[in-house]
Amino acid sequence: MRQAPAVRRRAVFLSDVHLGARHCHADALADFLASLRCDRLYLVGDIVDLWWIAQRRLHWGAAHQRVIEALHAQRRAGTELVYIPGNHDRPLRQLCGLALPAMRVRRRAIHVTADGRRLLVVHGDEFDAVTHFGSLQEKIGDWLYYRLLTGNQWLNAVRGRLGLRYWSLADFLKSQSGAAERYIIRYVQAGLDAARRRGLDGIVCGHIHRAALIQQDGCIYANDGDWVESLTALVEEWDGTLRLLGHDGRTLAELPPRRPVVADAMVVPRAA
Repeated sequence: MRQAPAVRRRAVFLSDVHLGARHCHADALADFLASLRCDRLYLVGDIVDLWWIAQRRLHWGAAHQRVIEALHAQRRAGTELVYIPGNHDRPLRQLCGLALPAMRVRRRAIHVTADGRRLLVVHGDEFDAVTHFGSLQEKIGDWLYYRLLTGNQWLNAVRGRLGLRYWSLADFLKSQSGAAERYIIRYVQAGLDAARRRGLDGIVCGHIHRAALIQQDGCIYANDGDWVESLTALVEEWDGTLRLLGHDGRTLAELPPRRPVVADAMVVPRAA
């Protein structure tokens, strides 16, 4: 795999890693983390898939351990870790508000970018109450969804041997589903509404395994994607530029800063 140069970022957002589950692309994430340098790393939920572990058999190999070791290496290098539990690591929400030796655990946070934009950081499962009907997983069932992910792994194993770039079969099939696209539109709107109600400039979330970085009526919607289908992360550069990166460091989408930076405005994340 071609790794991106080790450029230091101001902040990085990762979610939906699903460590311990069969379909986690732990090797790709471990490589990405090895090339990563940042001042703050947000782990935006579903990092360890406690739901999968409880319902199915634990899948934990050398690559999963490499991810844990890479996170420890980030901490030793001076990166601040902020953990925002999601629905698949929900039990960790009992630790919200604590400053543990290795990280801060928050139910949600407000991240202030270098150019002064204030972004709500949440996993996103709190929007299920208004978006869950009509979702792809409800239509075709978990059984078929996980077999799509298995097919995705087999397909990309073949593509890798042929020297071809990673491609998400599951994401492609979802993009062909009108019900899935309508669900995503509802989810994006729910996230934007949550940010606007708080008087913020946008939202960073995960949960739906669909990476995105857009601006709608002056409000930012950033979904950092996942490491099951998308293999993406959101990064903030030192001037406040937001970038959606692929696992190989390619820029998939970008939003420029709002204004020239006068002084760095990073603050300790607080409860929103």
